[in-house]
Amino acid sequence: MPTPPSAKTPAKAKETGREASSGPAKGKRVGIREIASKAEVSVATVSMVLNNNPKITASTRQKVNRVVKELGYRPNRIAQSLSSKYTNIIAVLMPTLRHTMADPYFGELISGICDKAARLGHKVMLEHAKPDFVREKRHVDLFDRRYIDGVMCIGFSDKHTFLRDFADGGHLAMMVNNVATDMDLDYVVCDYASGAEQVMTYLSQLGHRKIGMIHGAPDVWTMRQMMEAFRARLVQDSGGVADGVMVDGRFTEEHGYAAACRLLDKHPDTTAIFAGNDKMALGALHCAAERGLRVPGDVSIVGSDNIQYAAFVNPALTTVNTPLYDAGMLACERLVERIRGRKEPVAEVLPTHLVLRQSTGIVRQNGVAEPAE
Repeated sequence: MPTPPSAKTPAKAKETGREASSGPAKGKRVGIREIASKAEVSVATVSMVLNNNPKITASTRQKVNRVVKELGYRPNRIAQSLSSKYTNIIAVLMPTLRHTMADPYFGELISGICDKAARLGHKVMLEHAKPDFVREKRHVDLFDRRYIDGVMCIGFSDKHTFLRDFADGGHLAMMVNNVATDMDLDYVVCDYASGAEQVMTYLSQLGHRKIGMIHGAPDVWTMRQMMEAFRARLVQDSGGVADGVMVDGRFTEEHGYAAACRLLDKHPDTTAIFAGNDKMALGALHCAAERGLRVPGDVSIVGSDNIQYAAFVNPALTTVNTPLYDAGMLACERLVERIRGRKEPVAEVLPTHLVLRQSTGIVRQNGVAEPAE
């Protein structure tokens, strides 16, 4: 007589149980006690490894992480943040600018932040400071509700006075590539003043004295640094700053174009234009081409930031290299240090340097310009 199907079931179940005994049962959630047992360490040690505690040795961390991977452990981040001192989440806060995420400037900074955060075991949350967001104090709620450990502020100016709430509330905030005027906030910034001085020295060496500037908003600290360096050099070389040689290009290609046209209309004898970022410099290149001006034969053009496509326009753009990606990485690293207990304020300035390309040349003599070597 054939064995009834029900008689085979216990054997199969028993066999299946033996096969699963070497690892977690399917669907069962692995806990840190199982990890601790298999790794032969304490539960507290496992917890410290999962929370990236610097007190854990590299060998212990490696052993625990190997077991974590082997058992397929996935931490419950919500429960972890409630029971832990840290959430391991950092917010990146930005103003509501047009096409922010597509902008190469913001892209470099955010890429640096995200890459460093991943290496340090942190997640990144992106937030836009819309008017209702600020009015309802949601930037403070991010801390009060324990969503984040710290915030990185990108693209803000002096008019964004709500940033003072972070310092007043004792919340960890980091200015990325800017300085918050009269606010006690940490910062990592590129040396724009030095970059502007290098540009003006170089143009002076090429014989340029009729130099115009296309700047961005003067309520941005880094832009003021560039503008002050520009003015100081004009005063030194030419005795003063003529009316209309500094024009607002609002950081964009289209406004950079309009600013260059206004500058050349008022000062047609201009031999060089220094733009506060590469996007405005590209607008100036377009204006020059539209007017039939040769670059650098009739007018030299210099940008700032050295965004990726600055080398691929025609002519290739001379510009100040500001290490935006490195600034993002360093700012993230310093913020995590502060989160983990660093007491010293952060005020770091990264060096900049001039990148020479084909958009600059020796000032024209008798209508003819020589290329710069």
